[in-house]
Formats: sequence, C-alpha cells, structure tokens
Amino acid sequence: MTQRRNFWMRWRVRVGYPVAAVYWLLAAPTPRSIAAGTIIVAAGLLIRAAASGHLRKYEELCTTGPYALTRNPLYFGSALLAAGFAIAGRSALASAVVVAYFAIFYYAVMRNEESDLRARYGEAFKAYAAKVPLFFPRFIPATANRQSEVGTPAGKAFSWPQYIRNREYQALIGAIAGLAVVWLRMWLRTRWGR
Repeated sequence: MTQRRNFWMRWRVRVGYPVAAVYWLLAAPTPRSIAAGTIIVAAGLLIRAAASGHLRKYEELCTTGPYALTRNPLYFGSALLAAGFAIAGRSALASAVVVAYFAIFYYAVMRNEESDLRARYGEAFKAYAAKVPLFFPRFIPATANRQSEVGTPAGKAFSWPQYIRNREYQALIGAIAGLAVVWLRMWLRTRWGR
C-alpha cells in the first residue's frame, strides 16, 4: 500500500513535465482561446486560494470555507486550472493529454490522502466524508454545529497568513508563467507557422 501511494505521489510531478511539453507542442492557441482559458484559470486560482487560507495541514481536519463544499477544493481548483489551460491551448489532442494525466494521477492521489485523513481523524473524518463529496462541490455547504461532528470548530475564517504559510502564491506564479508560455506558443505559431 505504501509503495503504491509513493508511486502516485512521486510520479505525479515527474510525469507532469513531459505532459506539459506535449501539451505545448500540440497547442494551437489564439488570443480568444487564451482569454477564455484565463477566465477558467482565474476561477481555479480563486478556489485554491480560498481553500489554502483555511487549510492547516497536519494540525486539524479542515471542514470550513471551500472544505464545506468539497473534500478536495485544492484539487478541484487544480482541475479548473487544467481545464483553463486545455481551453487556452485550443487543441483536442493537447486537451486529451492534460485530462488523461489529471484523471489518472489526481484521482489516485485524492484516494491516498483520504486514507491518511481517515487514519489520522477516524470518526470525525468519517462523519465529514458522509456529508461532503470527494471532488465535485455541492452548492449548499455542509453544516456542522458541534465540534465533535467534524473535528474542528465551525466557521473558521480565511487567513492570509495561512495562505502564505501554505505557499499558495506558487500556484499563482505558476499559472502566470504557464499562460506566458501559451502566449509564446501562439506567437511562434503566427510568426513561423509552428
């Protein structure tokens, strides 16, 4: 079990680089596709930022903010980032590569993290998981009036220092750099037809 978990965690990043290179080579972006993709990327960044400002890793089971809508708001935000880049790239083949990578690796990673949380928080996590979906958010937040139901006090507010502590600004920097590379791809295609 541990070997399998390590495989998915280790190879998620290693495989991500060649996937990004293949995406870039297959992409056929236009100003319009980049603009549309940027809107989706921005939504993903906002969701990730909101989640990161609530998450206190290894300290408590987070059930507030976006965590009241989905157990994996960071990965949901990442899915929107991937969708935004797929739209920006304007290539069915490039999109298929990105979607396949995300579906294979991130589902496995979410399941691995779920077992860690279940082991760490036991019944509190079980109660939380019964109310909140794994990935696709619900529209109405799960409510918890008693601390014992979910393991954390209800209503913890977003924290900028927590956002910074979780280094979520790296996702923003990465998204900006990624969009710049997509613009470069568009420029190269229009200039030299490649």
